[in-house]
Parts: sequence; structure tokens; C-alpha cells
Amino acid sequence: MTNSKLVLSLLLAGAVGSVNAQSLKDAKAAISSEQYSKAKGILQNLVEKKAKDGENYFYLGKLHLINDKVDSAAYVFNQGITNAPKEQLNNVGLGIVDLLSGNQSAAESKFATAVSGLGKKDYLPLLYIGEAYIDAPKPDYTKAVEYLTQAKAKNEKDANILIALGNAYAGLGESSPAYISYRDAEYIDPSLLKAKIGQAVISRRAQAYDVVLESFEELGTENPNYAPILRELAETYYLSSLKAPEDKYREINKKAVENYKKYLTLTGDNSVEAKTRYADFLVYSGNYDELKTVSQELANMPGADAKVFRYLGYTSYLQDKDYAKAAEYLNTLFSRVKPERLIPRDYLMAGLANLTSGDEAKGLELLKQAVEKQTEEDNLEAEIAETAFAKYQDGEVETAIKIFRIPASKPTSDYYYDANFYLGSALYGKGSKIVSPAEDEELTPALGLKKLAEAKPFLDEAVKSLTIVADANKEDVVKKYRVSSLYYKGLSELALDNVMYDPEKSKGLFVDSFTRLLQAAKEANVTDGSLNAYIVDANNYLGYFNYLKGDTAKAKAFFKETVKISPEDEFAGQFVNQL
Repeated sequence: MTNSKLVLSLLLAGAVGSVNAQSLKDAKAAISSEQYSKAKGILQNLVEKKAKDGENYFYLGKLHLINDKVDSAAYVFNQGITNAPKEQLNNVGLGIVDLLSGNQSAAESKFATAVSGLGKKDYLPLLYIGEAYIDAPKPDYTKAVEYLTQAKAKNEKDANILIALGNAYAGLGESSPAYISYRDAEYIDPSLLKAKIGQAVISRRAQAYDVVLESFEELGTENPNYAPILRELAETYYLSSLKAPEDKYREINKKAVENYKKYLTLTGDNSVEAKTRYADFLVYSGNYDELKTVSQELANMPGADAKVFRYLGYTSYLQDKDYAKAAEYLNTLFSRVKPERLIPRDYLMAGLANLTSGDEAKGLELLKQAVEKQTEEDNLEAEIAETAFAKYQDGEVETAIKIFRIPASKPTSDYYYDANFYLGSALYGKGSKIVSPAEDEELTPALGLKKLAEAKPFLDEAVKSLTIVADANKEDVVKKYRVSSLYYKGLSELALDNVMYDPEKSKGLFVDSFTRLLQAAKEANVTDGSLNAYIVDANNYLGYFNYLKGDTAKAKAFFKETVKISPEDEFAGQFVNQL
């Protein structure tokens, strides 16, 4: 047996039990119903029995692509070309592989070869090229419409062309021609449920989830044996949960998982590939409890895809809080799969895991790549910021500081000012802790200089971040952070001024911040007393500075302002009496 035949026989090994239906038509029907395991068995049998029929290789290769096995797909397409060189569909398949690998020019070259000698009625290569551009990692809906329009000109009676055209127009945001294409597909084949599904998906793009759910529920009742409806229901429930009130999110999201489980049951697919697609859905929908169970099952199944390290890594980080193990799993994922098979979230999770477990440089680099690679559907900047907030609230301040630096360094980020405020506050806390004396330490200038040298980098960075927030002109930032950012900026400058250890040499680095704070508090015109603590401290620090510089009139005026707001303030009261 030649090497190529040996490899092909291995790819074909493991066909599901006995396959009753053996025609290509049956295989296509199984694919349409998303009964992929059944379709695989039929096609494996056909390729073995009819090795010179190139179409069989193409559809088997497409199944490998559905299961994200790009190398296996490429091998099968090449075998199709070898055994049936006149069948151009396998050139289309290799072009799809190039598209998935990000090699646009190679894909276009293979597509050009596939359509160069088409007969008058040969339209399938045009149809599948059009679909390829719709499903590409970076969809090109305009090119899809071009190819699909050519396919339609050759055959106006294949409803699948119109379904694909509807999908392409929907991708372009052109709802009217999309609806018309789906409607015309229904006229040609009233039994074709994909047309009804396509119409509902247009409404889903418009976030009319209640309408879409009702449509899919009705379709499911009328067609209880058509599994794709349940998958669409699962995806719609997940998307609708994102827009639901917080107390309803988990309940609605749970329905997404329930419907996906029903989908798997209806397809009758218990293969490792089906379980892997389920795990992908759990990642997509954020169901990490269920993902943990599925990932452990996959880890013990022969033939599991290397993506299992994604699932194990995610759950180790999010569920087990085992950051070192998460980093190990995700680093293994990066080493075992090609870059084009990684998703932006992999960079996010690997970055957080590496950073949290101690490899700061690698973690930060991966987080930067996550933001660079995110698509319109992703919102990884938000997740990075929210992770930092969570770490901050949980007392993991060191980790929070490292993560906050990502959005805090991007002026275009929606979290730029929030991140800079919390980053500055956390850095002030770290710096002030360093400069604060222990109970048994004497407050000498020498000790102060020693502590300040250690704390200065953190305090300087705090001032820098808090200045960005304090100087912002955006109305919502001013309202939310102006007073508090000036407060922590002033405290950071107070520590840098070494007032605690050597008050006589104070340069008043903090004077401008606290002066601005008092003005900002006045302009805020808040009457509920929520700013009183800031105002009291600002007056006291400004009063104390003027006292040190010998301007007793100014000092007394500031302390009196404190007493007006807080008559029981001992610090200000003592100075008022003394002065």
C-alpha cells in the first residue's frame, strides 16, 4: 500500500457502524440536517467504493472543515484532485483552506482555476466559492454576492443559491434583498427550512430576540426532527441573555445550553467532533460550569482535538482559580495549534493566566495581542478592564495594577479614564504603604528618604495616571472622578513631598491638587455631604502647609473651613485654637 493510500485509509477509518443510505444525495441531506457523523459515515463509504468520483472527496473535506480539521480537509481535497482531476470542486476546497489560513491570494488563485473552464450549466464551484467568502474568518460579502450572482445566472432553480445570496446580503446589512432572496428560495422549494431560518436571523441581527425566539419555537414545533432549529434557538437564547436584566441573565442563558443539548440528541451525534463543537459553543456563550464537565470528558476521549487545552485552560483559570495550571494548558494550546486556529479570546485567557501566575512580560504581550486581534463581535477590552476591577475588589491589587495598565495606556479605550483612576489609586495605595512608618520606627529624615526612594516609582506613576483623569474634560468623567482623582493625586504628591518625615522642607507639591479639589467640589454643588471627607482633608493639608510656611492667616482660614463642615475634627480644632 502506498503512503498516500495508507494515510487516506486512516482518515477514512472508524466509519459509523452500518450505513444504510449510501448515495451522495443522502450525505448532502444529512449535512443539511447537521447530522455530521451520519454524513461522514456515508461519505467515507462512498470515497472507498467510488474513488474516481471527485464530488465525494469535496463533501468529505467540507465535513473536516466543519469539525475544524483543516489539515485533514486539505489532504482529502488533494486526494480528490489526484483521483478525479477534472472535478473542480476540490480546487474550491483547497481555496477554502487557504482562506481559513489567511492566504487570500492563494485562495483567489485556486478559485480562478476552479471556475476557468466551467460549462454552461456548471454552477456548484461558484456557489461554494460564494459560501466560502461568507464563512471566511474575514468575510467578504461583496465577493460572495459576485460569485453567487454568477451561479444564479447558470441555475435559477437551485434554492440553495438564493439562501446563500440571502446570507451574503444579510452580512452586508442589506435586509431588503436578503428577505427577497429567502422568499424566492421558499417559492422554489417550500420545504426548505433554511429560508425561514435566514429570515429569522435577519431579525436577530436587529436584536429583535423575542420575535426570533417565537419564530424558532414555532418552526421547531412544526418541524420537530430538524435539528438546526434547536442550534439556532440555542444561539438566540444566548444572545438575548446579553440584553436581559441581570437577574434574568442566568435563567435565559441556561436555555441556550438546554437547546444545544437537545440539538445534539436530535442529531444522534455522540462523536468527539460533536462534543468539541459543543465545547466551542460553551466557550462562545460563556457557560464555563458546563465547559468544565465537557472538557474533562474530551480529555479522556481518543482523537480529541488539541483545542481541548483551550477548554481545560479556560476552566482552570475561571472555575478552579489554578492560574499556573491554566497557563500550562493555554501555553500548550499555543504550541500545538496553528495561529489561524486560535481565537482572540485565547490570547486574552492565556495573557491573564500567564500574568497572574507570574510571567508578567508574556502575559502583557498576549493581552496586547488580544486587543489587537479582537473582532467587532468581541469586547475583550471590556473583559480586561472588568477582570482588573474584580482583582482590585478581591484584594489582588498587584495583579489588578498589571492588568489596569492595558486599557490605561489606550486613549481610544472606553475604559481609559476608569482604568487610569483605579490604576492611580492602587499605585498610591502601594506607594503610601511603603512610605508609612512601622510602629517602632522613628520619623527621621534619613528614614523618610530611604522609604521614598523605594516608593517613588509607584507614586510617580500614580500621579501620572490620576493627572489624566483630573484633567479630563468629558462631562461624565468630571462628574464621576474629578474630585476623587484630585484627592488621590494630592495624597500621592503629599507622600512624594516627604512631609511626614521632614515637614520643614515641604515644597508643596500637593498644593495645586488640593486647591483644585476645593474648587471642583464647589462647582459640583453636591449637598448630600458625600464630598465632605475630601474637602476636610484638602483644607487640613493646605492649612498645615501654610502653617509650616508661616502664613498663619491662610492656615487659620483653611482650618476654619474644616471646622464649619466637621466641628469635631480634632486636627483642625487644635490649630484654630493655637493660631
